[in-house]
Amino acid sequence: MPSSNIQTYPFWYGGLASAVACFATHPLDLAKVRLQASSKVGDNLISVIIRIITHEGFFSVYSGLSAALLRQGTYSLTRFGIYEKAKELSTQSLSRELSGLELLSCSIIAGTIGSIVGNPSDIVNVRMQNDGSLCSKKRRNYRNCFDGLYKICKYEGPMSLFRGLRPNIVRGILMTSSQVVSYDLTKRLLVDIFALNADSKITHFSASLAASLMATTVCSPADVIKTRIMNSSALAGNTFAIMFHSIKNEGVKFMFRGWVPSFVRLGPQTILTLLGMEQLKKWKVGVR
Repeated sequence: MPSSNIQTYPFWYGGLASAVACFATHPLDLAKVRLQASSKVGDNLISVIIRIITHEGFFSVYSGLSAALLRQGTYSLTRFGIYEKAKELSTQSLSRELSGLELLSCSIIAGTIGSIVGNPSDIVNVRMQNDGSLCSKKRRNYRNCFDGLYKICKYEGPMSLFRGLRPNIVRGILMTSSQVVSYDLTKRLLVDIFALNADSKITHFSASLAASLMATTVCSPADVIKTRIMNSSALAGNTFAIMFHSIKNEGVKFMFRGWVPSFVRLGPQTILTLLGMEQLKKWKVGVR
């Protein structure tokens, strides 16, 4: 593939598409976080959503929206932007389509950097979404994402913004790899083997659906552990202590707790984000 035929796109496409998708999927993400943080046996997506609306009001399903948008503007923008840029530069250098292993290498770099950049907003996001499920004495009552960042730095120290960084990096790598690499490879398969149109929304939808199934399954264990660590106090934030306590009380299956709401949330999020990125590329928004 000649390098002159490669179209370059703005770095922020993934962040913008993710932020738009966030508005539609935030209530599902909120329910997923509550379910993952809870140790109640028998909870499910419907019961959690009903409990939120009953005890906190209908609009409480958008609790923590500011933190969720900040997360998309840090974590998602960085990982999608770096992945696309690394893929673009590698393709230009090699003058051919990248192999699955080469795409995986790009996604690992993107997922690692994105997780580091997005960790502070991720902590605030998890806490604000889970705050309503706590008793009044334990609630943090952050007014917005910036108030949350300020209070964490003031009362827990700046380094607390990177609590749970290791499992978050693992999750970021797994999420980016399973999501964008599987999307690119599935899209290539649909075009090369099944002769679908590369620019068709059916192709984009099918590839993003496959990517969301892969990402949900691969990321579920790291996602649950990350949620519990970020929602914990400083004294209880040890990864192995939380894993041991959770396995002892709930069994190994706790690592897949909330898989259904994760997929229900991640499916639309992935589809809307990737369709949004494809649409931005089609419209060439911001392209010189």
